[in-house]
Amino acid sequence: MTWRTRFRRRESVTESLWAIPILGALLGVILGSAVAIADERLTTPVLWQYTPSTASAVLTSIVGATAALTGFVVTVTVLVVQMATGSFSARIMRLWYRDPLLKATLAILVGTLTFSFSVLSRIGDDSVPNLGVTVSGLLISLCLLAFIVFFDRCVRRLRPAAVAADVARTARTTFEQTLSLADRPDVRWDYEATRADPTLIVSASRGGAIQAIDPDGLVAWARARGAELVVPHPVGDFVHAGEAIVLVFGGEFGDGAAAELEGMIALGDERTFDQDPTFALRMMVDIANKALSPAVNDPTTAVQVLDHIGDVLAFVGQTDLDLRTQAAEPGTTAAVVIVTRRWEDLVVLGLTEIREFGATSVQVMRRLRAVLEELLATVRPEHRAAIEEELRRLDATVADGWRTSVDFDRACEADRQGIGGAAHPTTRRP
Repeated sequence: MTWRTRFRRRESVTESLWAIPILGALLGVILGSAVAIADERLTTPVLWQYTPSTASAVLTSIVGATAALTGFVVTVTVLVVQMATGSFSARIMRLWYRDPLLKATLAILVGTLTFSFSVLSRIGDDSVPNLGVTVSGLLISLCLLAFIVFFDRCVRRLRPAAVAADVARTARTTFEQTLSLADRPDVRWDYEATRADPTLIVSASRGGAIQAIDPDGLVAWARARGAELVVPHPVGDFVHAGEAIVLVFGGEFGDGAAAELEGMIALGDERTFDQDPTFALRMMVDIANKALSPAVNDPTTAVQVLDHIGDVLAFVGQTDLDLRTQAAEPGTTAAVVIVTRRWEDLVVLGLTEIREFGATSVQVMRRLRAVLEELLATVRPEHRAAIEEELRRLDATVADGWRTSVDFDRACEADRQGIGGAAHPTTRRP
């Protein structure tokens, strides 16, 4: 089994809504058998003893309640997803696929259902699993509590700021994981693949977005064969069938090398958060763009998204990215070179479209200027040129749209809240 196949199966389990509930159902059956054995060996207190008719009525009610509550959870989830995708972005659904609370709630409900069925089947004319009936009552109480927590979280996550905060946390976590890939001596980042004359070109057998790569497998393969590998496309790029996904320089290998290397590059129909922090950034920009569309006209949501985009860019901008593009020791050759995006690419991705679509909103212009000025003061010196270029473009955008407006002076000010915070007049004028 190739690494790519294992990755796809792992992703399928991570994003599926059935794996954890099925596990909960199996645990419910196992727990029912265990409680039945304990019931035979233990003497239950008088308060926990039931008549057969009472036990049957209680368990039947619990089975019906858990089935109905499971359906209600699914209904709430569908409605929330519809509202979220309509208001924010269809790509938000990937966060819901991975929500551990949703899966845990479904697992508790389905587990309670199978447990109650298991206990119900053991009721006889002269025998009642008293402990099982009591545990079923406790489990249905737990189900209600889990549903309340789940519903509360669903309502809270519908707020634009909460969605942007979730995506921003994902972006920072993924970026840290990406940094760890390049912190090993055998892996190096590069910003462009300009080398010529590879000894082997590994082409994609199908089209798809690069979802992740196996750095450990690539390093082991390269070191075992004395080769250097170059991955010419960053994670997140869509490659066509027949396009190069790995370039091999030097080394000795057999006829099956291409298939081995292709099995270390996972392609899929769409991007994922694995090893791709720019996907989360892309998602935040999409939310802001939709909020700025004439059909929605909600610049405050765009401003809230800019808060978190600025936070992510500040986090990335304080990292020495060029350090990962250099060999661990002068004169040494990395086993694997991975093409990645530049700092300038992240800045353009995070801010350009919002500046374009928010050009007519004084609120967005003010918050965008505040973000850029904050970044200019906090990022590393080598990253400031990109911020200064964005400020220059912002000046040009304001000049084009606001030069003849009575609010031109206000559009030139920096404001952390867009409008409403303390204005900070800037010396920069278009």
